[in-house]
Amino acid sequence: MTKSIFRTLAELEETGGSAVLCTVVASRGSTPRHTGSKMLVFPDGKILGSVGGGELENRVLQAARQALETGQPQRLEYSLMDPARGDVGVCGGQVEVFVEPILPADLLVVIGGGHVGQAVAHLAKWLGFRVAVSDDRPEFCTPESNPDAAFFLPVPMSEIPSHMEITSRTAIILATRGVSVDVPGLPALLDTPAGYIGVIGSRKRWTETYKQLQEAGISKAQLERIHSPIGLGIGAETPEEIAVSILAEVLMVRGGGSGRPMKEPR
Repeated sequence: MTKSIFRTLAELEETGGSAVLCTVVASRGSTPRHTGSKMLVFPDGKILGSVGGGELENRVLQAARQALETGQPQRLEYSLMDPARGDVGVCGGQVEVFVEPILPADLLVVIGGGHVGQAVAHLAKWLGFRVAVSDDRPEFCTPESNPDAAFFLPVPMSEIPSHMEITSRTAIILATRGVSVDVPGLPALLDTPAGYIGVIGSRKRWTETYKQLQEAGISKAQLERIHSPIGLGIGAETPEEIAVSILAEVLMVRGGGSGRPMKEPR
């Protein structure tokens, strides 16, 4: 028995999957499908449901692929009058289709499961991120030590990209023990398209990390992707306050904010 679109959408939400929901939101005249008809398009090109078949559906599929790449919805209008002038059919009507990407919540990877890492994971989950925790010390990378994480990677930092997909919608937070952990681990993360990479620590610690990474052949352009010392300057001291500082910067980068007080003139 074929699953319904609604049940499939619920499963995608549970598993963090992606798809594009295409819905006929208006139809006038003679059209192959009418208002409310739906089609779900998956990243591998498979579909569930239909918005009309033929060239109409082919055009919608192309728009769905674009929506998966951009993350942006579209409202599309099609005429079914005269294919000679570019229309999608000859039925005689008009159709409007809303193409809506269904994407998982942004992923936040916390590397280092200590007190700050635990606070970051807790706040990130509350903010709606999917949270992964990684630590090369297995005892810091368990549901008991970090109950807010969805999954765990008890591996060296350099191996993380081979265990999970990192995209532009991934933020990576290094709440690690020090330079000796960061220097061998960061190059692999810098080879990913992660939208945010931040390293905890003092300016002195970051200066030393930067120096050693340069000596290892990491380019200045790659190093400038890293936010360190991490977070916004709010005078944070406790792990919970530091987590607020870090997540505020992540949200600022993601949303294109300035970090300035809202009361300041723009």
